[in-house]
Amino acid sequence: MTNTSTTGHTVSTVEATIAARRDAGGGALIGYLPVGFPTLTESIDAAVAIANSGVDIIELGLPYSDPVMDGPVIQAATQQALANGFRLRHGFEAVAAITAQVKTPVLIMTYWNPVLQYGVDRFADDLAAAGGAGLITPDLIPDDADAWLSASGRAGLDRVFLAAPSSSDDRLVQAVTQSRGFVYAVSTMGITGARTDVDSAARVLVARLRAAGSTSACVGLGISTPAQVREVLEYADGAIVGSALVKALADGGVPAVATLAAELAAGARDIRAAL
Repeated sequence: MTNTSTTGHTVSTVEATIAARRDAGGGALIGYLPVGFPTLTESIDAAVAIANSGVDIIELGLPYSDPVMDGPVIQAATQQALANGFRLRHGFEAVAAITAQVKTPVLIMTYWNPVLQYGVDRFADDLAAAGGAGLITPDLIPDDADAWLSASGRAGLDRVFLAAPSSSDDRLVQAVTQSRGFVYAVSTMGITGARTDVDSAARVLVARLRAAGSTSACVGLGISTPAQVREVLEYADGAIVGSALVKALADGGVPAVATLAAELAAGARDIRAAL
């Protein structure tokens, strides 16, 4: 979702949120939850709850039958959602229900094949109509994204591409140039999941993204505690938490995920005091 500035240029609400958190002396907390887990209604309630608990940007995952980048906690949740009868339209319904209740920007995280099957322009239009901010596309690189670059530009949607420690400098420049909202810095190679230590490769990767011109680099994969959020926000603009929130929702329902979100949000707010 974008707003039009007085100069006529569109301003990404995601990018504006990240900038505001950085200017306040902290950083942005981005929280991931899958649509339809444990039920569609509960997934909507959980997303609203984490927003009300201090999550700055919601990353809403669309369940997919071949989630190559997702760790076991998220895979189990998305498989349950699919078994419950998840359909793509439920993603748009969830975005509309969430944005009707909170002002927090909502990004959809989706593999590219469902977008192609749905129709790229139709997907962009339906997401914008639901109040969505844009897409995170883990398996789509800018080289192959002409249709999405066009559709997202027309619909005023953000597009978040991934950058990995293995990415060449040219690839990082592409990711920075073509992303709108932020660049998703993958802190470790492999699948998602909470880890005891956030990979130090993330610090190097963010420095490389800065050199490529990035002003909003957010780190994901493996962040699960307030201390790790603080650690990442010492050098990055945002910290992305997924598996830990999904596990909290699985174990303790909406109250548990709201509690964890509040703890993580506190970690995102006191960066300067902790340094």
